Amino acid sequence: MNNWLYALIGAAVGVVLALVVGAIAKRRRRQELESAQLQAKKILSDAIKSAADTKKEALLSTKEEILVMKTDAENELKERRKEVSRQERRIAQKEENLDAKTEALEQKEGVLQKKQQEVEALYAKTSETLQKQIDALEKISHCSAEEAKAELLERMESEISHETAQKLAEYESRFRDESAEKAKEILSSAIQRCAADHVSEVAISVVSLPNEDMKGRIIGREGRNIRTIEQLIGVELIIDDTPEVITVSGFDPIRRETARLALEKLIADGRIHPARIEEMVEKARREVENTIKQAGEKAVFETGVHGINPEMLKLLGRLKYRTSYGQNVLRHSIEVSLLAGMMADEIGVDRMQARRAGLLHDIGKALTQEAEGSHIQLGVEVAKKYHESKDIIHAIEAHHGDVEPKTPLAFLIQAADAISAARPGARREDMENYIKRLQKLEEIAGEFEGVDKTFAIQAGREVRIMVKPEMISDDQMTILAHEIAKKIEAEMEYPGQIKVNLIRESRTVDYAK
Repeated sequence: MNNWLYALIGAAVGVVLALVVGAIAKRRRRQELESAQLQAKKILSDAIKSAADTKKEALLSTKEEILVMKTDAENELKERRKEVSRQERRIAQKEENLDAKTEALEQKEGVLQKKQQEVEALYAKTSETLQKQIDALEKISHCSAEEAKAELLERMESEISHETAQKLAEYESRFRDESAEKAKEILSSAIQRCAADHVSEVAISVVSLPNEDMKGRIIGREGRNIRTIEQLIGVELIIDDTPEVITVSGFDPIRRETARLALEKLIADGRIHPARIEEMVEKARREVENTIKQAGEKAVFETGVHGINPEMLKLLGRLKYRTSYGQNVLRHSIEVSLLAGMMADEIGVDRMQARRAGLLHDIGKALTQEAEGSHIQLGVEVAKKYHESKDIIHAIEAHHGDVEPKTPLAFLIQAADAISAARPGARREDMENYIKRLQKLEEIAGEFEGVDKTFAIQAGREVRIMVKPEMISDDQMTILAHEIAKKIEAEMEYPGQIKVNLIRESRTVDYAK
């Protein structure tokens, strides 16, 4: 019972204490709230006061800026008004000047019109007077103005033709003397320093036999040996009554050389049958290929040209077995190379470039029997394929005049090629082509009006022309010689040069009785 009483009293005391503590806490919160409200009112009041001050200051600042801008705008407006006034005064002044100039031009135009009228009247009067004088002159001279004009033109044409021929002869003589001396000096020096030899090739090769019995062994039973040789190599073996000799005939000199070597090896070996023939032909081919390679290397060494593609070296070596008018093409190429190098030194062109172009200028002839096209086209293709320079390619393309030479190197190769081909003994022609060339030369010269007779002499190096004296004057002979020479150059191909020699002869005959 007592315990319950104590517990109840304790609980009552706790409740009272809790109420007292809550009341105290509530009073404190109320005081803090009132203090916060007072502080907030104070802050709000200060903020309102500060905002009012800031507003006043902003208004003052804005008013000052507006005043400054207004002042600046007024000043700028004044300046613009002044500039407009100046422009107006200037325009007005220009208008006054234009008015004055217009008035002056109108006055001048009036004066010019008046003068033009005077000139037209004077021209009409002059024309009338001139016509009267022309009529009087026609009456006195008994010929019309057209006839007089034609006669005057004829006289002028005659005088101009005479003066042209004189000037042409004078210039020719002077340039011929000057250029001939320099050219002779350069060419003679180059020719004297070049000592290349030439071997004349033919279309057959001859193989010597130790005895007549060897012919039968080469022919073989029922001709099987000779057929094997001809089929393997592609040549024709001519076995006739000529003692101890077999002739190898073929258009390809490399095949002829292969056949010659193979026959010599078979004769030396003594065993002649189809299997042995195949073996010897293969050995001969390898030997010829080795000779071709050595010939190309020797040509490069002899001319001092370096950096040539190995495939081009083989093509150069093949020229050893190629001929042109009986002239060995490889020796010709070496000679052209040396001549071009010597002449290049004389005129200040790159000597090694000139030698290289001279050595390669006929490289296309190594392919003319295998591919279609001229040796110039094939040579250009080969040079492009193996990345030769543009100058070298142009020199190859222009050395026969297929294209116009545009570089000193191209002219050098042309000259060196002509020298090598035209020197005495370098080349030969067959009789038929020789006769055709002489006949063509006489025909070209005889086509011109006023030509009486033509004679091709000096083995085609000169054409002598007799003209009709009543149709061709001395002055016209110079012009006629030029025209004939130009036509020969355009229509004929020939080594060296051809002299065009015109002869005009007047004869007067009388008899003493």
